[in-house]
Amino acid sequence: QVQLVESGGGLVQAGGSLRVSCTASGGTISTLAMAWFRQVPGKERESVAAISRSGVNTIYADSVKGRFTISRDNAKNTVYLQMNSLKPEDTAVYYCAARLSIFVSVNLQLYNYWGQGTQVTVSS
Repeated sequence: QVQLVESGGGLVQAGGSLRVSCTASGGTISTLAMAWFRQVPGKERESVAAISRSGVNTIYADSVKGRFTISRDNAKNTVYLQMNSLKPEDTAVYYCAARLSIFVSVNLQLYNYWGQGTQVTVSS
């Protein structure tokens, strides 16, 4: 059973940067496609970015394109989300997810494993 643990969230001013990490245990992420989702209270969880098992293919939500970068280090069993030019509307709990597939996907229903989330707050 793969367990995912996010870290790196916190408070940052608008325009600033933050990197959140997701480290897996109980299995290797080299067999998994990975993604980041986010959720604010009262709203549905939404896709932020996803990366294929190989790392070659990535998908980004339109709202974060050009500002966020998803990457993975299979040797460290870790996936990253680098967030630049942060905006107050990026404030949310960010969740890491993994699925047993080589393909990238933004459909949260397809993900098998989830982390507990890390809070990111962007002040104006």
